[in-house]
Amino acid sequence: MESGYMHPALIFLFALISILLLTAKFRLHPFLSLVLVSLLTGVLAGEPIGAVEAVTRGLGSVFSRFAIIITCGSIIGILLQKTGGMSLIASDIMHFSRNPLLALIILGFLFSVPMMCYILAYVIFISIAKELAAKLNYPFISTATSLALGAVASFNLVYPSPVIISAAEELSANTDTLILLGFFIAVPTSTAGYFYARSLGKTETSISSENDNLGQVQLGFAQAEVSEIEEPLQKGETGVVQEKDIGVKEKDGVHREEVVQRKGEVKVRCRIHGNDTGEPNRLEAYAPIFLPLLLILFQAGFEHPSPLFAFLGNPNVALLIGVLLSIFSGRTLGFEMVRTLVEKAVKRSGVVLLDLCGGGALGATLAMTGAGEALGRFFLQINLPHILVPFLVAVALQTVQGSRVVTMLVAPSLLLPLVPELGLPVEILILAMASGTFLFSHVNDPFFWIFGELAELEPSEVFRSNTLGNALMGVVSFLLVAGVYVFLY
Repeated sequence: MESGYMHPALIFLFALISILLLTAKFRLHPFLSLVLVSLLTGVLAGEPIGAVEAVTRGLGSVFSRFAIIITCGSIIGILLQKTGGMSLIASDIMHFSRNPLLALIILGFLFSVPMMCYILAYVIFISIAKELAAKLNYPFISTATSLALGAVASFNLVYPSPVIISAAEELSANTDTLILLGFFIAVPTSTAGYFYARSLGKTETSISSENDNLGQVQLGFAQAEVSEIEEPLQKGETGVVQEKDIGVKEKDGVHREEVVQRKGEVKVRCRIHGNDTGEPNRLEAYAPIFLPLLLILFQAGFEHPSPLFAFLGNPNVALLIGVLLSIFSGRTLGFEMVRTLVEKAVKRSGVVLLDLCGGGALGATLAMTGAGEALGRFFLQINLPHILVPFLVAVALQTVQGSRVVTMLVAPSLLLPLVPELGLPVEILILAMASGTFLFSHVNDPFFWIFGELAELEPSEVFRSNTLGNALMGVVSFLLVAGVYVFLY
């Protein structure tokens, strides 16, 4: 909607700068920042009442899409981590792959989508990365980067990740095509991350002894020796939108990952402290994660699935089934412990959902003002290739507000009016935007600080490892998307 008050492109610029100031400088909670900026953009556009309606509509739309998915992923993650199921799967992957960096990138890649949170996957397995670095004399910056980049690669590109699923629904994408393209782009993208992480190991031979002596980390984290999910991280350093997480500490009954090196073979063995259950059953460890994924993929494989498969393969239903399986696998912990863990997971997911709902409000309001359409037309007027337009819009959003999920909540609604003019298949449009979410991970990205603190790295080292690694993967991902578009469409 064109406005006589302020040009839509200026409204877009105002919104981005305002979010950056409120979250990074004044450290206002992301939900409040996003909602306040949404209302202000409506006022500047001369549509204050319309802005209120857009905010509530955007909030409700995001909650209906993500409430079940995010909550289920949180519950599955915390229960499997507590029972030792995560450690058992990690052990199997480590046994399968003799290359520790490759094993870590596979761990991150496989778990970030089922957990619906790449930060959670990183924190759960960072202790394994730390032990591997110590036992095999690998620089910790290399093992931590490998784990992190693998988690981000699948989270940004593979359906039904929160990054992809909202855009797929917004633009009515073909989920079969999106799953196949996303996966086959994510694999070489993560491979690029693996080679980058390996290159870091060639430039560093040891970890600074000063890092080894760090005590309490600056932002309220405890050291990641043993993992138990705590309350959502309220990142005082940045105050930005977060796909939340977690501190870690040792308690009775929490599993440890024990790394064993025997004749050059790396193994990870699960030990349960204060718990006589021993290693969990493999079926119970794998089922809560992989059965929901199989149901989703199986349902997507049919153009007209039967009502039963359509029901069971719905991501909401599939993940609820995963929750039931994870509760069953946690029966050895006792009913009270399971109930406590579920409550903790629900509380954490509630805070995450608030921030995502704020992003939905902003997206709906910017779409109402015509700001995204104006930005897209600007890119078209300077004769950029059409496939660059969704990529650059996502880069602009990601650079300013930091959250990959919020970027993909806002960008599709901004570009929706331009879809016919761009002439791109919606699956290519979505993956081009998703490629833009890799750039740039800097100080307003919560994962920038989480990565650095748990890996015990200075900000300059985080820029060199996490930021540059993500940028490389974003370029590789975009080139692959462009290649698919040129050769297959």
